[in-house]
Amino acid sequence: MCAVRMNAPLAASLAALLSLGTTLTATAGGFIAPVVEPVVAPVVEAQPVGDWAGAYAGLTLGYAFSGDDEVGVNGVSPNTLELSGANAGIRLGYRWQRDRWVIGPELGFEGGNISDDFLTDGYDAESKIKNVLALRLKTGYVLDNDILVYGIAGVARAKVDYSVTGNGADIRDEYTKTGYIVGLGAEKKINERMSVTGEYEYANFGKETLSDGVYETRATPDYHNIKLGLNFRF
Repeated sequence: MCAVRMNAPLAASLAALLSLGTTLTATAGGFIAPVVEPVVAPVVEAQPVGDWAGAYAGLTLGYAFSGDDEVGVNGVSPNTLELSGANAGIRLGYRWQRDRWVIGPELGFEGGNISDDFLTDGYDAESKIKNVLALRLKTGYVLDNDILVYGIAGVARAKVDYSVTGNGADIRDEYTKTGYIVGLGAEKKINERMSVTGEYEYANFGKETLSDGVYETRATPDYHNIKLGLNFRF
């Protein structure tokens, strides 16, 4: 009997078909899905909240402007005092913190030259706020970049020198008057013990009637104040 001889290309093709058939038989029970590696989301770490709690003391330097006190003598209004000037102060406070919220009282004392005067229509008028003692409540929120932003509300007592003379009037008085302060501020840490502040405040001390027994006027001191400060944490 004669042997059947195959050429090399035909033999290779038959071998490939046999290998494919074996693979199909082995996987006839079902489709095997390819294995896909799970994608792991990157871990984002929460930024730590700075510690603002505790006692502190500080210094401030400010400039008051746009005060408005219309001087009226027995119903005659000769002119308006516009209080302005530099001021400096010291402060002492304490803060409590819960997560990012911060609240606390602050006692401050400020003095300077917040004043104005005029001479017109025979009247010579002058008003000067010599000093202010204030108790403020500051409520704020801590941002991620170690900045505390806050609102300001408080009660203040001012010592005022006031005079209106001329045309028969001679009203001179030094009085104290209680009013209020409101404002906004921001504080940035330099390190764990020191921080810088910037604040805007509006102070209003209501109305005070002053008289020399014959003539009278009504003082209405108020002003806006921009302050820079430096705090030292205990």
